[in-house]
Amino acid sequence: MPHPAYCNSLIEYSRFRTREVKVGSLGIGGSNPIRVQSMTTTDTMDTNATVAQSIRMIEAGCELVRITAPSVNEAHNLVNIKAELRKRGYDTPICADIHFTPNAAEVAATIVEKVRVNPGNYADKKKFEEIDYTDASYAMELERIKTRFLPLVKLCKQHGTAMRIGTNHGSLSDRIMSRYGDTALGMVESAMEFLRICREQDFHEIVLSMKSSNTQVMVEAYRLLVSKMIAENMDYPLHLGVTEAGEGEDGRIKSAVGIGTLLEDGLGDTVRVSLTEDPEFEIPVAKALVERYSTDRKGEWAIPAIANIPIDPFEHTRRMTRDVLNIGGSNVPRVMADLSARENITPASFFALGYHYSVPLDKWNLTDQACDFVYLGDRIADFEIPGTLGIFYNLKTWRNEGHRPRRYPHLQPKEYLEENDLHPDLNLVYCTLPDLTDALIAKLKADPTAVLLIDTWHPHGMAEQRRLFFLLMEHDCDVPVIIGRYYESLSEERLQLFSATDMGALLIDGLGDGVFIAAVDCGSDKLLNSTAFGILQAARMRISKTEYISCPSCGRTLFDLQETTAMIRSRTQHLKGIKIGIMGCIVNGPGEMADADYGYVGVGKGKITLYKGREVVKKSIASEHALDELIDLIRQHGDWVEPIQH
Repeated sequence: MPHPAYCNSLIEYSRFRTREVKVGSLGIGGSNPIRVQSMTTTDTMDTNATVAQSIRMIEAGCELVRITAPSVNEAHNLVNIKAELRKRGYDTPICADIHFTPNAAEVAATIVEKVRVNPGNYADKKKFEEIDYTDASYAMELERIKTRFLPLVKLCKQHGTAMRIGTNHGSLSDRIMSRYGDTALGMVESAMEFLRICREQDFHEIVLSMKSSNTQVMVEAYRLLVSKMIAENMDYPLHLGVTEAGEGEDGRIKSAVGIGTLLEDGLGDTVRVSLTEDPEFEIPVAKALVERYSTDRKGEWAIPAIANIPIDPFEHTRRMTRDVLNIGGSNVPRVMADLSARENITPASFFALGYHYSVPLDKWNLTDQACDFVYLGDRIADFEIPGTLGIFYNLKTWRNEGHRPRRYPHLQPKEYLEENDLHPDLNLVYCTLPDLTDALIAKLKADPTAVLLIDTWHPHGMAEQRRLFFLLMEHDCDVPVIIGRYYESLSEERLQLFSATDMGALLIDGLGDGVFIAAVDCGSDKLLNSTAFGILQAARMRISKTEYISCPSCGRTLFDLQETTAMIRSRTQHLKGIKIGIMGCIVNGPGEMADADYGYVGVGKGKITLYKGREVVKKSIASEHALDELIDLIRQHGDWVEPIQH
């Protein structure tokens, strides 16, 4: 593949230029900055509550307020909400969020500045039915869609209302699933069908989105969409988001992996970070993500050009590497922690890294997020370390400590090229792209003990590290690679967001056999360790804890999502590797259940339906019994283990 096919450049930051779409007075795309937005969680019929929350969002920096309109009544009430906001001096544009109800969309299009429609449920239904279409019968279905969608297009054109055609992976219609399968291509075609109708009407005030709770699918779908737009000479702005990202640390890391991967390659004109938290707390996270792309990222040296791209950007495939002990090959990516700046190394030093030492029992206990290696530099661990842990020392220190088991050398490129008397099993070689000479590559190829620890000092570090991977692949060098990044003086949240972007973008493309976050004044050792594991999980590369696919609240939500997610987490967070979907309504619930092992979906006030995968198992359970019923369901399918009592 000689060119990126989905962005301007893989070696130089360059924002993909789209047309400007006006949403009221707000410009999206074109030369405008990347916009940030969020969505209210209040009942749309409660005008005062919705206005108050909208104001909190706007004052936090929200540039576009999205409000759900699940029926015609809510759509009509947008008049009152908009009037009250304008009366109070806020002219921020409003977007009506529509699912299932074309009539509501048509009302909203005459009131607010933008309407969002979901092709998966605007004129289609999802019952997980497989339908065998002929070309003729599928064409008839497209005519039916056109008849239902055309009135909205004409109203938007007449009233100067913008539109977002937003595909959600979790709500692809049976028609699309039957035709294209559960694929990124299906997501793109779902939107393109609606887009073609708009273009026939010469209506172009359109923003597109491809959201999924699976970051790999989400990234692939956006890339494929842009590739198709380039091929067909289209340039519509992109709205970026990861659906059901979750809460707290998990939601931030997962959002950064998905959104950040695309931003790194210049894609994206507006962003929403979907957290299971009050919407005003989403805005600072979104702003922190996009602010990195408002400054020059060229650096003092140019990243070398790429003749051929050795990966498929539209399908995740892990780079093939050799096994070096437990690194590379078919092993899960490893986590390496940094304690080299600590004054004294004792067994207590490893507590934050998932290793708990019991003095009375003289025994190590491991958590699910126990790191695999620790870099100590020239510090000494003068005690018996856990049997699952390896330690890296600088070369001179290793010369003194290498007789101990599971101690390995960390070498600079010059040391590695000049030294021959090294560890017989594992040698870690530090390397940046300028260090990767022909001589170094030749020795790495011939050395079955070598593992690279890569680093970068380039302002566009992800691109430089990606180029390093490509150089290895060009030379058929299958040395395992641990992705290293250094950060300094960041808040805990920014450390999570930046490292998840920088490392996640590589992992999404199957590049990397481990991660190493080195940081000064960015948070505790425990935070850095949990962030590393969180990045691997968000990129779908290593599952170390229960995953919660939890949607952000909105006016459709039928229970308190934050409270419910916390309640479910408190009883199930020990179930390593299990994915639990927690959905406030049925808009994306059934679809996202297909990606989760178990689902907990609001279907009415005080009523919950439980899923196993995409199958409904128990309907309309009283909410006070639903968590116990969920645990019973997990137990029945053999996935339950009793929590360890400490």
